[in-house]
Amino acid sequence: QVQLVESGGGSVQVGGSLTLSCEISVNILDSDVTGWYREAPGKQRELVATIAIDDDRPWIDAKKYSSFARGRFTISRNKNKDMVTLQMNNLKPDDSGMYYCNVKNTILPSRDYWGQGTQVTVGV
Repeated sequence: QVQLVESGGGSVQVGGSLTLSCEISVNILDSDVTGWYREAPGKQRELVATIAIDDDRPWIDAKKYSSFARGRFTISRNKNKDMVTLQMNNLKPDDSGMYYCNVKNTILPSRDYWGQGTQVTVGV
């Protein structure tokens, strides 16, 4: 059974930091993309950041960020690719929401796994 388990959420003051973690039970394939998404009340789920093997340099990871995350958030993973973290700095109230870990495959649409999410609340 595939499991993605997020942790690290919580309440933090504006300008504070949090580190989210995602433990992944499935073996990550070269064609998988691992990412963090977030969903705020009344809003659609949106992409935060992704990490995957670089197409041109497969020995390193390629990281992509949404505009709101760039410069403040950092996605990383361990060598085994079974733990992905999202370091979030200078948090703002708009960063509040449920944060989800995701693994999806670029070739196989059915290979699309989600965690249960971890709540992030950024107070005033």
